[in-house]
This record gives sequence, structure tokens and C-alpha cells, in this order.
Amino acid sequence: MEYWLPLFFVAVIGFALLIYIILDGYDLGVGILLGLADEEEKDQMIASIGPFWDANETWIVLGVGVLMIGFPAAYGLVLTTLYLPATLMLMGLVLRGVSFDFRAKAKTQSRRMWNRLFTVGSLLAATCQGWMLGAYVMGLAPGVLSIAFSLGIALTLPALYVMLGCGWLIMKTSDSLYNKAIGWARWTVLPMGVGIFLISIATPLISTTIADKWFTLPAAIGLLPIPITTMIAYAVIVWVLWHERILEAGFGWLIFVSLIIICLMSALGLAYSIYPDIVINKMTIWDTGLPRVY
Repeated sequence: MEYWLPLFFVAVIGFALLIYIILDGYDLGVGILLGLADEEEKDQMIASIGPFWDANETWIVLGVGVLMIGFPAAYGLVLTTLYLPATLMLMGLVLRGVSFDFRAKAKTQSRRMWNRLFTVGSLLAATCQGWMLGAYVMGLAPGVLSIAFSLGIALTLPALYVMLGCGWLIMKTSDSLYNKAIGWARWTVLPMGVGIFLISIATPLISTTIADKWFTLPAAIGLLPIPITTMIAYAVIVWVLWHERILEAGFGWLIFVSLIIICLMSALGLAYSIYPDIVINKMTIWDTGLPRVY
């Protein structure tokens, strides 16, 4: 039991955070895009995420809750080190919730303010999550290199969220908003791809632990399906976006599915890179204060 319980807990944390990035990612992306639409389109965008957005946020609560219960020492270290971006992220999520409810009851002039605040809250939450992920991959280490890497992911993660939002809108809307979502996706797909590529290159360069895991035979050969699948999924997104016949035939959902595959491959790659650590180069899942089970 003492061997399997930490593995179970870390699997639940990883699954919860992956589902959170996909599900809350698309409604954060829709929130970021809200400022680019006209008033009628804003209502359509909010309606498309209305039944889901509140439930989507509960996955991060599950992940953090299991981290606190299963790995209390790691929970204390992570939240203490990242208290500022974590606090700003929570403020962004609260601002989204308040804006979402008040915009439905406000008059036209006030609704514009709440729409802007919904966008600000979405962008703030997405950026802070990217910063926290970057700092975590760097092992919570201080320094210029860690800040630069965290900044890179803080810019890349919102781009991924915007693409998820575009994919969601392409599936759920029509007419002018549908066309705008395709245009937004075409503008965002290149920055997202470049960001993911640069981070994939930078990660093993800044961490010898990760580099050893990825570039040592025979592991390097066995891991090839992860980058290859990611590249294929990205190519499918680009192919669908620039082929009107594919979109007109109703295959726009391939964009959203391909983004899910990219998220899944990224999660698998990260999990392999850091295991068995729960905090890279600081704590493993075996020595983080999990209570002994008799």
C-alpha cells in the first residue's frame, strides 16, 4: 500500500490537471477572445460556455486538493514559492466568476465593463498558470534563466487556450462568429506552435535531468511517438484551417480534437520527464510527508 498510494495520488493529480487544461482552457480562451467580438457575438460566446465553465474549474480544485492530502510537504513548498502567481490566478478566476454573473444582469453600458473584466480575468488566470508551470518545470529555482523560461510558458499557455477557445467556437457557433473564430485561430496557430517548439527545445537544455531521460538510448527511440504525434496533430490543425472545403464539410471538430492530442502528448512528456519527482530535483513522491499506512 505504501508503494501504490503515492502512485495513485500522483496519477489523480496529473489526470485532474490535464482535464483542467483542456476543459477550462477552452473557456479561458473564449474569455480572452471576448474583447474581439461585437456585442451580439459576445452573447453567443458566453452562451457557448455557459453550461460548462463553472464545472470546468473544479478540476483544479481536485488536483490541488489531492496534492495537499497526498504530498503535504510538496504542497507547502510549491504554494509557498508560487504564492504570488497563485494569488493572482485566483483573483483572475474570481473576477471571471463575478463578471460572468453581473454581465447577465447589467444594463448595456455596464455590460461592456463586465465583458472587459471577464477578458482581463481570463487573461490574468491563463498567464499566471503559464508562469507557475514554467517555474515548476524549473524546479522552483530562482534566477534569470528560470524567470525567462517561466515567461516563455506564460506567453505560450494563453496561446494554447486561445486555440482551444477557437476550436470550441468553430464547433459550437455559426455565421459571422464562426468565420471570426477561424480567423482568430489562423492568427494564433503559428505563435502557439513556435512557443511549444521553443519550450520543447529549451526544457532539456536547462535541465540535465530531463535531457538524460530523453536523449539516452533506448529511451530516446521509445519516446519518439510523443513528438511525432504532436507534430502530426499540429499539421492536422494547420491543414484544416487553410482548407475551406474541409471546414465546410463539417470537419472543424478536428481542430479541437488535435489540440486535445497535443495537450495529452505534452502531459505524457512532462510526466515522464519529472517522474519520480513531485518537485524536480527537490522531492520525490516517496519522501514528501505522506502519512504511513499500516
